Amino acid sequence: MTVQAERPEIGEISEHIMADAVLSPLAQAAISPKITAPVRAFYVQRGSRVKKGQLLAVLENRDLAAQALDNQGQYVAAQASFDMQTKVQVLEDYRKAELDVAQAKAQLDLQHQIVTARQKLLAEGAIAGRDYDTAVAALVQTQAAYDVAQNHLDSLKVVSRAATLRQAQGQLTSAKGKYVASETQVSYSEIRSPITGVVTDRPLFAGETANSGSSLITVMDTSALLAKVHLSQTVAQRLSVGDDASILVPGVDEAVPAKISLVSPALDPGSTTVEVWLHIDNNAGRYKAGTPVRASIKGRAVTDAIKVPLSAVLTLQDGSKFVMVVGADGTAHKKDVQLGINDGQDAQITQGLSGAETVITTGAYGLDDGTKVKVGKAEDDNDKAGGETK
Repeated sequence: MTVQAERPEIGEISEHIMADAVLSPLAQAAISPKITAPVRAFYVQRGSRVKKGQLLAVLENRDLAAQALDNQGQYVAAQASFDMQTKVQVLEDYRKAELDVAQAKAQLDLQHQIVTARQKLLAEGAIAGRDYDTAVAALVQTQAAYDVAQNHLDSLKVVSRAATLRQAQGQLTSAKGKYVASETQVSYSEIRSPITGVVTDRPLFAGETANSGSSLITVMDTSALLAKVHLSQTVAQRLSVGDDASILVPGVDEAVPAKISLVSPALDPGSTTVEVWLHIDNNAGRYKAGTPVRASIKGRAVTDAIKVPLSAVLTLQDGSKFVMVVGADGTAHKKDVQLGINDGQDAQITQGLSGAETVITTGAYGLDDGTKVKVGKAEDDNDKAGGETK
């Protein structure tokens, strides 16, 4: 048999960790309304580029706007009532109570003078005892009226004034809360983008009803994409944020450069693997989110390594590795080997080869130990077969 063979190379090899992934957007927002209402108008189409805070759609909100206007009127009235109670009514009540106390005090002083005078007249025998008793009774009544007025003033100072202010403030706060709530409901009818990106989905048309909680518009930030791969813990421990990587995208001839942007600090509980994010630039919009890709991450490097093409390495059913080498007698011999790292093309041989052997790189699969082989180009057999046919 004609096979291809070559001596192992001695040199530096860098590990390339291969894994499958799907491109994901840098950020994504599936925007759903907080209210259920028909769509009055859309201002974007699928594929439109939008900025953060941009108005995307408006839902029917005339009923909400009317309710907000009604609550605004109640709030204005509550403000006027608050001003009247705190600046006019409470002050007037307080002043009136002070005047009542002053008037009661004057009546009390006058009645004291009358009682004193009649007491002297009674002692001199100038008036009857009944007149003196009448004056004393009037003094008791005047004293009671004064005490009532003074207590009322004290209550206004300590309790009533503060309670009135709190009541007025509570009514004003309640009216303001209702007004703000109604304004918030109106704002919910305006759908704005929370991120800068591209509209990727808009399932409804103007006039259709948007249900609360259901997606109305989806916006993705595809200025950069993420390839999220899952690696074993031992492999992930050798990686750091900023390490180089590359992405093989279907339909793109050359590998796309990428960098590690995240190495998860925790294991995935289901697969016990570590999630690693690869960041690629996509300002030109060349790559699409959702594309399945093949990721390659550059890992550790080994100098003076014995390396052979990956095509030369074969695997037994028990998982052990071997290569076929060409002996001095021109026969193929099986050599058990142990592998180190690989860069996607070549593999490091850590045990089993010295570097002086001739390793079969093409045609070793299915080759029995001891088979006579001829080292040459793969097309030699094809040419020979073609000649015999002719």
